[in-house]
Amino acid sequence: MTNAVIDTILSRSAAKYYDPAATLSDDEISELVRIGTSAPTSFHLQNWRFIAVRSHEAKSKLSPIAWHQPAITEASVTFIVVGQLADSSVIPERLAPLVAAGVMPAAMVPDWEIPARDLYMDYPQRQRDEAVRTASFGAAAMMYAARSLDLGSTPMIGFDAEDVAREFGLAENEIPVLLLSIGKVRSGNWKQKPRRPVTEVLDFV
Repeated sequence: MTNAVIDTILSRSAAKYYDPAATLSDDEISELVRIGTSAPTSFHLQNWRFIAVRSHEAKSKLSPIAWHQPAITEASVTFIVVGQLADSSVIPERLAPLVAAGVMPAAMVPDWEIPARDLYMDYPQRQRDEAVRTASFGAAAMMYAARSLDLGSTPMIGFDAEDVAREFGLAENEIPVLLLSIGKVRSGNWKQKPRRPVTEVLDFV
């Protein structure tokens, strides 16, 4: 019995060769981000942002500070996947739609805000760790969505984070966690590479 979700996950691989003539519409790019933001976040913080680099000018600005990786100029779009430092003060705002929709009672909001404050407020490393986790979850959802739509994707960490933050106007509480190129592929890309056996990476306790 086949399973479309599992098949999508197991057939995904990092694309190397894109069709530089192919484009994605505003709606297609927005849909990829909408899917990405369905990923989980701590306390429903939704502490992420996605910068869609797709114009010639923006690609030309990103390419030299990202090691001139071909995917940046050849793929339809490269997302700068941004994680925001975990900030418990935004929780009432983030939870307000849940309360309005009747999903969460208003009295429960402090039950989320208070432990989040205790977890993050005085712990900068935890704030940063959560920013990286959040952005990574979102990017993973976008990669699998791209595969299901017959698009290639390439996650990249080869870039100057300070230059990216400066050139693309990131705030002080924002971290450029990774770049994610997405677009139509051309021939020559590899299938998913073999992985280490499960017996080497799984422990039962």
